[in-house]
Amino acid sequence: MFARRAFLKATVATTGVATLCTGDSAEARNSTDSHSGVGGYNYRLPGFTKGSRLLFQGDSITDMKWGRNQNDRNHYLGHSYVYLIAARLGVDLPKAQLDIYNRGMSGHKVADLRGRWQKDAVEMKPDLLSILIGVNDVGRNLNGVDADKWEADYRFILDASRKANPRLRLVLLDPFVLASGRLENPSAFKQWRDQIEGLIPIVKQLAVDYEAVHVKTQDVFDAAADAVSPEHWIWDGVHPLPQGHELIARAWLEEVSARWNHNEQSN
Repeated sequence: MFARRAFLKATVATTGVATLCTGDSAEARNSTDSHSGVGGYNYRLPGFTKGSRLLFQGDSITDMKWGRNQNDRNHYLGHSYVYLIAARLGVDLPKAQLDIYNRGMSGHKVADLRGRWQKDAVEMKPDLLSILIGVNDVGRNLNGVDADKWEADYRFILDASRKANPRLRLVLLDPFVLASGRLENPSAFKQWRDQIEGLIPIVKQLAVDYEAVHVKTQDVFDAAADAVSPEHWIWDGVHPLPQGHELIARAWLEEVSARWNHNEQSN
């Protein structure tokens, strides 16, 4: 039972011909220490123009069995952090009428994104594009990811997206692993983690170069694992449990709302 009369607070501001939908979320219930350093339901919501299209791209962590039949509205977003973000924004920003799509593909590497980018990204004409990629590049190349090629492929998809829409908002998430499941063995974990650590600075630089929001997902999971245990968040070293997806969703919402908030006058 909620202790408050209402859990939805939203404000709508009109600027010119565009409607900017923003608001303050409800106060957090049962305030407790955060095990991740990421807040919950007490953040300021991001601002979006009405009808904005949000597109999420990546591998199986994003995919999570989203329904390939877009007319099946029970399953079209899957059950990853994308679903959680859509659920939260749908409750807190109903007047924004956000149009949200999941195009993550299980097993894909950044080169696979490049191969399907025109159809699955550019032609979808998103207003915001969120990308989480990299762990399969590591898993398929444990002797060493070609960092230069990885970055070149990543820049290709970002360039193509920005060329199609110069006003495109970008959100880039770091790849991540934890020492759990198949990566519980210290040597196995080190092999994967060393490669991940080589990709994170690339994502950081891309975020700077393309003025993207940078979500430091590995840092979030490290803090959460230190507070509880790695296996509480990620069952096999790579794929998050429901609470792990919630960590991603909260981190995403905090970082995006910090960049694009109620003070912004237009999109």
